[in-house]
Amino acid sequence: MRTRIVSATAILPLFHNLGRRRFAERKRVGLILALFSTPLSNCNGRRRAVSAFLSPTNTLSSTKTPSKSFLYYSTKSRTSRSVTELLRLRASSLCLRSPKSTRTLSVMSLGAVSTESSERLVTTVTDHARTMADAAIHSVDPVTAVRDHVRKLVDLSSTAAANHTSKPGTKATLLHIGIDPHNMVNLSLSDYDHILVVAFGKASSAMATALLERLTEGQPATNQLPSISGLVIVKDGHATPQQLEILQQSRYNISVREASHPVPDQRGVDASRKLLDLVHTYASPRTLVFALLSGGGSALFCAPHESLTLLDLQQTNQALLQSGWSITDMNVVRKRLETGKGGRLAAAAHPGTVVSLILSDVLGDPLDLIASGPTVPDTSTWSDAWALAETLPEKALPDAVRRLMRAGVDGHLPDSPSPSHGVFARAVTCLVGNNAKAVTAAATTAQRLGYHPVILGTRTEGEARQVARWLVQLAQHLALPETPSKQFSLASLPAALICGGETTVTLPEQSQKHGKGGRNQELALAAALELQRVGLNSKNDVVVVVASVGTDGTDGPTDAAGAIVDGHTVDRLPGDALLALETHNAYPYLAQTDANGRSPLLKTGPTGTNVADVYLVLIQKSRLK
Repeated sequence: MRTRIVSATAILPLFHNLGRRRFAERKRVGLILALFSTPLSNCNGRRRAVSAFLSPTNTLSSTKTPSKSFLYYSTKSRTSRSVTELLRLRASSLCLRSPKSTRTLSVMSLGAVSTESSERLVTTVTDHARTMADAAIHSVDPVTAVRDHVRKLVDLSSTAAANHTSKPGTKATLLHIGIDPHNMVNLSLSDYDHILVVAFGKASSAMATALLERLTEGQPATNQLPSISGLVIVKDGHATPQQLEILQQSRYNISVREASHPVPDQRGVDASRKLLDLVHTYASPRTLVFALLSGGGSALFCAPHESLTLLDLQQTNQALLQSGWSITDMNVVRKRLETGKGGRLAAAAHPGTVVSLILSDVLGDPLDLIASGPTVPDTSTWSDAWALAETLPEKALPDAVRRLMRAGVDGHLPDSPSPSHGVFARAVTCLVGNNAKAVTAAATTAQRLGYHPVILGTRTEGEARQVARWLVQLAQHLALPETPSKQFSLASLPAALICGGETTVTLPEQSQKHGKGGRNQELALAAALELQRVGLNSKNDVVVVVASVGTDGTDGPTDAAGAIVDGHTVDRLPGDALLALETHNAYPYLAQTDANGRSPLLKTGPTGTNVADVYLVLIQKSRLK
């Protein structure tokens, strides 16, 4: 009996006696007709397979993926199985199903590749990475996301109106919240005297603009909307002139405040307190509150507990950024130090109706952690926050913060509202966009450009330089000839490996020892060094391009979204790349230009959205064998 191994740098299942793989392949110049993936099924036709999720820690688990079209394996069952259990799957229950049809892929001309210079091919593949990054960002445009999830039906017939609170025989305006008809919530605007719009995050101005345009479109003069007011807190430079013009129209009475991110400033504190005052003022059963939340909301919506100062929060935030923690752990601590987070904004709006439209930048989309969960129940506790704080170096947190947390653990302070709290009885929460949508858009674009795309998941975490090494190892597996069996490789070349997530960078305790950059630039620089080290470049007749992109367009305190590198990036740029990496000074190094005037940095400008990061690895042979 023969054992076949799906070879990869991560642990993948072994299957015994799978039988001979049947496939048909027809080659022409510039065109390949091939099978992208062949699902495993049992012999009676029911699908029974596993979904292999690759991660930098080489784990195997089932996962809910953005698009099954781009998985090497597919599954209906999401039950986790250990490697031992997978090995016990009997061959008699598994067989390979011959596909009924093949898919045509528009592949880059192989004839052109054989004559094109390696450097020109690098430029072409780099441009493809830029195109894929643009597609990922465009797919999570906040304006489109809000308009897709908030729809208005004006002038209902008396019959339809009678099904809601409007009197029979009158006209009404309904809002449909959601995109799934089975889970859609309908609200009649005649139930409300006032609409309060509060928004904070990098996409807040775009989301608020889209909502206001949706609320007022097609509104006849004889059927006026409830009065509208509100406040939008946005990161410096992330509100466009067009958005400001719409938001500040007198009929809306919307204030727009800019503030600092990722470290909060006094402008953010003042704006946040003003926002909470507005919510308290209009708290009524006849008030409809729209809370528009997006990435960056934790730093921008910042109202310290009465025992803390802004300096306390700034020092805490700086300590968290240097800790190497995930955004999930950071927000567990943040929400305990302020008066509006952890469900407390919903409590302030009670007994009003609160509709939260959320653009997620947190892996797995836990609603209580996005922008520190101001309008949803809190699933963490004071004890959870204290346990995390205890892992930090001594004196990392201000004394006032530690005293506050200790008082909470000892039961002297109330915890944030739990799921059973009554303030959530009239709360509606709608997720309008996330990282999975961006990753799927990148994969779709890669396929259109001629690559064989594989989505590796949307929960990539860990130190940026470690994730970089993992991505390069996967590229090495596909590109170099030592692969044990191409039959069970992740993808045929040209290949595009795509994943999403959010890495971390652990900074030294002495802040003056590090330079300027962000997690995406650090990942890209580490990948460039690793590509050079393992020889993934023209010397081995292979082109590998790695891109690390922040969907918000601003990676750390810089004007770059990230960077795109290849195996010769370090050779083209002057200076010491390793020193730049070790001192966390990626931005000045990558900002340099090569002999052709090209810089590895990817600059999109503020995109108005934020769904964490997207990582791309494009692999192509530089000549025919």
